[in-house]
Amino acid sequence: MENFLVGIDFSKGSIKALEYAIMLNNYIDSNIILLYVDKPIPTESIYATVTANYRTELHQRIEQLMNEFKSKLKNPSIIDYKVTTGKVYEELSNFAKKNNINYIFAGTHGISGYEEMWIGSNANRIVSTAPCPVFTIRQTYEVHDKIKSILLPIDSTAETTYKLPWAIQLAKYTNAEIHIFGAYITNLSTIKKKVDKNIAMVENELEKENINYKSFKKSIINYTSDLISYIEDNNIDLAIIMTEQENRNTNVLLGQYAMQMINHCPVPVLSVHQDDKFNSK
Repeated sequence: MENFLVGIDFSKGSIKALEYAIMLNNYIDSNIILLYVDKPIPTESIYATVTANYRTELHQRIEQLMNEFKSKLKNPSIIDYKVTTGKVYEELSNFAKKNNINYIFAGTHGISGYEEMWIGSNANRIVSTAPCPVFTIRQTYEVHDKIKSILLPIDSTAETTYKLPWAIQLAKYTNAEIHIFGAYITNLSTIKKKVDKNIAMVENELEKENINYKSFKKSIINYTSDLISYIEDNNIDLAIIMTEQENRNTNVLLGQYAMQMINHCPVPVLSVHQDDKFNSK
């Protein structure tokens, strides 16, 4: 059984993240943990005296939320919650490390958001520091009951194929078709050959696993824009990307491409880090 961690703060984005985790739970047997990260209240604050009542109401609100969604679970007993205090991205990362979390789910309001949403405003940092792959789900996304198609961008780097095990796992569980998007970012033949080699390797692995796929190659003008256009034109349900990070401990910020995808992509994005360890079962 796998372990899903959902960052919750009652915003629209975090509720969508919970809905998405529950949808995946129908295909992947998993425990679902909701983690609420509270903002610290200084001891000298005038609000410190009401902390006890506030905490009681907070627990009641989370339990009410869980009860609302338990009917959608095959096994209602697999969902639980924790409350902690601190920085959202640090608490989610630390909890994931200590509790063998397979996937983190975080809502995001994207570039159009202007409200103070605790989880949504931290989505990029959550992805940056997480010790495992992270699903980010826009607050405007309508969660479907199944993943039918997965976009897998492939470029000339060796790291581009590191996300393949997670794509295979999700495709197997949901019977989704994988769309391999071969991205030519230059017309240099040596670089194009590397892209073609990576695509051939991915195709070979998908054939071994009996996973349906189709391949598409394009000379890229704007990576994010071209990927989103493909997503919209082909009714893609999920995009899987790399974070472009070599070391999460020294680089808090995401690469530009990953950040753009998380902020602009109209469908959920699964971000995989170079050093994520795939736990095959």
